[in-house]
Amino acid sequence: MSEKKQISVWEGFKAFLMRGNVVDLAVAVVIGAAFTNIVNSVVKGIINPVVGAFGTKNLDSYNSCLKGPCTGTGDHATGIRILWGSVLGATLTFLITATVVYFLMVLPMARYLSRQEARRKAREGSHEVIEVTELEVLKEIRDALLAQRGSGHGRG
Repeated sequence: MSEKKQISVWEGFKAFLMRGNVVDLAVAVVIGAAFTNIVNSVVKGIINPVVGAFGTKNLDSYNSCLKGPCTGTGDHATGIRILWGSVLGATLTFLITATVVYFLMVLPMARYLSRQEARRKAREGSHEVIEVTELEVLKEIRDALLAQRGSGHGRG
């Protein structure tokens, strides 16, 4: 009895993993993790030096003191610091990531899917025209046969 339960749980787990959206999500996470490294490198290698032209090279060092004298770093810091440079760096990383993902992945995929949908609709439309045309031809054949039958009865 416990073997049947284990098999059904295992089968359910396999079915869950084999769903398209789970596999797509797993692929997206892996690509996203790899892509994050690239974006972080761009921020550290390009954005930070550009910001460094106006101040320090590390965005994390930009902060403001909210309360008291802000001295020291880490656990030995005094006062309350607002680390707005870290927030700015994270925001830039997010914006760069979102922009690249949109223009290199989302937009081309949306265009591809819309073209596929247009092709599918065009195929369905041409298929319907062919069916209507065939139906019209069959009606004409039927009418011609009925006319022949009618003219044949008048002779005899």
